[in-house]
Amino acid sequence: MKRHATEYPGIFYREARRIGRPGMERVYYVVFKKAGKLYEEKAGRQYADDMTPARAARIRGDRIEGRRLSRKELREGQTDRWTLDRLWLAYLENHPTLKALSTEASRYRLHVQPTLGGKTPCELVPLDLDRIRLRLSKTLKPSSVFHALEIVRRLLNFARAKELCPTPTFKITMPKVDNLKTEDLNAAQLERLLHTIHSETITTPGGKIMLVDPDARDAMLMALATGMRQGEILGLAWADVDFERGFITIRSPKGGTDATIPMNDAARDILKGRPRTEGGAYVFPGRFGGHRADVSKQFQAIRDAAGLPKDFRPMHGLRHVFASHLASSGKVDLYTLQRLLTHKTPGMTQRYAHLRDETLRAASNLAGAVLTTQDVDQGAGDVQKARA
Repeated sequence: MKRHATEYPGIFYREARRIGRPGMERVYYVVFKKAGKLYEEKAGRQYADDMTPARAARIRGDRIEGRRLSRKELREGQTDRWTLDRLWLAYLENHPTLKALSTEASRYRLHVQPTLGGKTPCELVPLDLDRIRLRLSKTLKPSSVFHALEIVRRLLNFARAKELCPTPTFKITMPKVDNLKTEDLNAAQLERLLHTIHSETITTPGGKIMLVDPDARDAMLMALATGMRQGEILGLAWADVDFERGFITIRSPKGGTDATIPMNDAARDILKGRPRTEGGAYVFPGRFGGHRADVSKQFQAIRDAAGLPKDFRPMHGLRHVFASHLASSGKVDLYTLQRLLTHKTPGMTQRYAHLRDETLRAASNLAGAVLTTQDVDQGAGDVQKARA
């Protein structure tokens, strides 16, 4: 096959038929000399490997500098190659509570694995992440794009921390997301929700009558009583529930260190009422007693039956309701609220500051009104004395 030169030194391509599809595509090659020996290696196919002359040039540079193995070496040493797929499996082994989270697994399987799963961290270039971001932005919200890229960033940090393999030095550009949305329910909405949760059956907007799932009922009540995250509730083990001391241990809250929160009376009643089988590890067990993966359909059915807004996220929203009620009470300072919510930084709790400020302002105005009333009464008394 005829060689075709490119604008990049040491990079050429040949034309070949596409794999599994009609038409032709370019197959790029790199040529370089190392230790007095001339090498000519295949870099990848235009469509099948998403190869470009610029990417081939980077591969050539990595081969010359010894930062990258040849395709033959990779095939022969496949078991020692830390691809993103392999890092993902190792990451799950180190974070067992994530194994059953279908959302995380779906994000990796749908958005990361198809294009990056077979690559090692050092094979990644900024353009790889840019393409994912642009492709996903066409159909997904910025928050969903952020979460997909966050998985890649998390895997690279994991590989670096565990010293499993070299990692790229470039920084992943994350989309800007307004994640400060604070969901809340007014008194009427909360009353409807609680009535629906405690009902035996519910009627969906489509007119279908269904039983209220007891796991969904208790999980939502736990979120409202403790402010725990959905993953923390579904992954809660009986070993982390201390009825005697009245505390609940939360393992690795959102990637942080283990935290302990007090067990209030409402949470105690919910937990005491949970069925417990001998040898069962989880408070909300899934199939065969394992980790419960998801109850989102049941959560959404209760939300819809209660007539709440479609954008209200049942578990995440109830966590916000918990925080909003404490902040607006005026009796809980932001540091205490941060501890209860297991936020890693005060900034994450700051979104509730305005609720506490409004309560304090109202209390201050009430005190001012009392003083003003006293002044008016005193003034009226002085006038009466003068007239007398």
